[in-house]
Amino acid sequence: MAKFRDNLPQLGDRVFLADGGIETTLIFHHGLDLPDFAAFVLLADGDGREALRRYFRPYVEMARDSGTGIVLDTPTWRASPDWAARQGYTGGELAEANRAAVDLLVEMRDEYETSAAPIVVSGCLGPRGDGYAPDTMMTAAEGEAYHSGQVAVFADSEVDLVTAITMTHTGEAIGIAQAAAARDVPCVLSFTVETDGRLPSGDQLGDAVRAVDAATGSAPSYYMVNCAHPTHFDATLRAGDGWVNRIRGLRANASTMSHAELDEATELDDGDPTDLAARYASLREELPQLSVLGGCCGTDHRHIDAIRRACVT
Repeated sequence: MAKFRDNLPQLGDRVFLADGGIETTLIFHHGLDLPDFAAFVLLADGDGREALRRYFRPYVEMARDSGTGIVLDTPTWRASPDWAARQGYTGGELAEANRAAVDLLVEMRDEYETSAAPIVVSGCLGPRGDGYAPDTMMTAAEGEAYHSGQVAVFADSEVDLVTAITMTHTGEAIGIAQAAAARDVPCVLSFTVETDGRLPSGDQLGDAVRAVDAATGSAPSYYMVNCAHPTHFDATLRAGDGWVNRIRGLRANASTMSHAELDEATELDDGDPTDLAARYASLREELPQLSVLGGCCGTDHRHIDAIRRACVT
């Protein structure tokens, strides 16, 4: 049974952490090969599952030791049909991988959660296409059809919510929100933006949030921004009107580079954890509803710890 599905604790006033950039950490720091950034393939054997536990352990220990809540996303950003087929997964094998991802985080919650440091388990969905470019632009109906299988697996598991990370356009995001609503599971949508603060599709962030809310009756529990440095979206959030209150989470990149530059990079740019944390704290001074704070590409537990120290009082 899902623990927090009917009452997501991160919707309150306190800060909840999130983990960092799982794929970049596993590749560049742990030396693992993740084809297509597909971390879910590690769930196939005991060694891979232990590698995932090693990745998550510093975050849950940080949350426990500091008495801070944390939202953990399953390592399933690429565990959807098109991407899984590239790894040779059948439909049944893919469903089992998604279930195994949830089980792993539930086991870690059972081990590390305290009353002062609740652990929220989120079923992670990723874009059907390239997370840096909208190469597959879908209608809402196409997005719902594509993602409904993964959402259904999560809805029948112990996840507290589903979170769609690195959304590049509104059609797919609307479809995911509709799929989650049909299964009565809370949904969070996280858009990525380019250096100009616009989605890769060219849409303004505020227009995207308003479009999804209009199409779904404001179905998402909240929105996030991920896979971009704060310098890319800071001005957009600060200048936002009513829609900005729907943004409750940040999972920024460590690097200030553009998506195109990151795509060409052969070495990890892990940026400056202290500077990143200071930028989060500055945004929260103006936008105190920003309550779910984690990282994306290039970030690891050092960045999240710096964010914790800067933002958790």
